[in-house]
Amino acid sequence: MTSIYILETSAYPKEHELLTELREVIAKKYENLSTMSIPVDEAQFISLLLKIINAKTTLEIGVFTGYSLLVTTLALPEDGKITAMDLDREFYEVGLPYIQKAGLEHKINFIQSVAFLALEQLLTTEPKPEFDFIFMDADKQNFKNYHEQLIKLVKVGGIIAYDNTLWYGTVVKEEHDVPEQLRAHRKGVLEFNKHVSSDPRVELSQISMGDGLTLCRRLY
Repeated sequence: MTSIYILETSAYPKEHELLTELREVIAKKYENLSTMSIPVDEAQFISLLLKIINAKTTLEIGVFTGYSLLVTTLALPEDGKITAMDLDREFYEVGLPYIQKAGLEHKINFIQSVAFLALEQLLTTEPKPEFDFIFMDADKQNFKNYHEQLIKLVKVGGIIAYDNTLWYGTVVKEEHDVPEQLRAHRKGVLEFNKHVSSDPRVELSQISMGDGLTLCRRLY
């Protein structure tokens, strides 16, 4: 009840109309799968964070239907650029009309690929790109491995945001109390949480918003 109250009083009134339209389409089309999109309050937090750090170049891994991607395009300046990666273009194209309606498609470079491979290609590009902000929202089992790639792509002082780092609250439960279908990703999230908490290259904050959002600021 409390979370619904917060959304209705603080989040929904500030949601951009195109985001509202897209969110409602996703909920109707995908029902339970719609929870793969970030919640509205988290979206507004990310939008504000992008503006606070004056982000111009961002990377998003795990686009799904593009709600968070539209959030980013709306928050970036006119000359901002987003590299977006997902294995499934069909999902991406659900949100594309709303991005186009906003007149912001020119900000996006969509890469349909396995993220590991696409990131390796970025890492071998000359000059190697540096991103102000990276949003990681895919393949929770491999967060730890992705971190080793992403830390090389975010600029010093830039931020990597990892979504779902509470994994439905299972990270604080004993494994035998966790539903079977959540265990594999839970293991990966636990390994990542332990790894990143002792990584001297970043300072971090884990925020109990949505399903957990961990912010890592690169120090060197």
